[in-house]
Amino acid sequence: MTCFSHALRRLGWRCAAAVLLVPFPALAADPQNYQLGLSEPVSPLAVAQAAFHDNLLMPILTGIVLLVLLLLVYVSWRFSARRNPNPSKTTHNTLLEIAWTAAPVLILLVILFPSLRVLYQSADVSNPEMTVKVTGHQWYWSYAYPDHEGIEFDSMLMARTEEEAREMNVRRLMDVDNPLVVPTGTRIRMLFTSADVLHNWAVSEFGIRMDTVPGRLNEQMLIIPEGREGQYYGFCSELCGVDHSFMPISVRAVTRAAFDSWVQSGGQTAVAGVPQPDVPALPQSGETVAVLAD
Repeated sequence: MTCFSHALRRLGWRCAAAVLLVPFPALAADPQNYQLGLSEPVSPLAVAQAAFHDNLLMPILTGIVLLVLLLLVYVSWRFSARRNPNPSKTTHNTLLEIAWTAAPVLILLVILFPSLRVLYQSADVSNPEMTVKVTGHQWYWSYAYPDHEGIEFDSMLMARTEEEAREMNVRRLMDVDNPLVVPTGTRIRMLFTSADVLHNWAVSEFGIRMDTVPGRLNEQMLIIPEGREGQYYGFCSELCGVDHSFMPISVRAVTRAAFDSWVQSGGQTAVAGVPQPDVPALPQSGETVAVLAD
């Protein structure tokens, strides 16, 4: 009876875990309390990644979890001490060993080709219409537009505390003084590098999670469809030092016309009718790092 009660307890915990792991739709670009599941995909790459996860990986993973759960429940019941007082001394079963070796191989083969398709799409940077260079620093981001009058600026966190966020009417640990501005409906070649240590530029809605490596350029294509203008957020996803959690990513997607007007102003004006945050100018280079570290 004791073994059976333990089996029921384990079943209860596994059922609870299964419920918590069920994916739920999430709202894009805006953090929500108790948010589960992937962010709503925006770029074609993110859409492909989400479809691969939701339509293939999750059904396979759910089937494996349920199969293992049922086997555990059955074994706990069928071979409990009360029902099986004289346990078998069997140590090998050739058929079972072949089955539990072949089954994972077949599952991996089913996953392999769709995953290669998504990987190929993520590596496609052909025919770009413009280029943006992203440079990671301890602990902020720099953006450069080599195709647009050499526009270049640093992007730094505005509010670390709730008090600062309320005073400036911004999102704590998310809004920055100078967001990355990009046009929709445009093939944007993103170049990634670092000025000091490893960082990672990650925005879930775009399906991008790319390391910035000192002395090296990584690249990925960003396409935000027309009609998906708005503000998007991300974070550094590579532990890079004491202020790793204080270098958010803020991307403002605007229409092509609004982007052209912004470029003509040298990147100094409001974009798409949304004024830039009114904050004092921040010091540059090493002075900035010293301020952030205090």
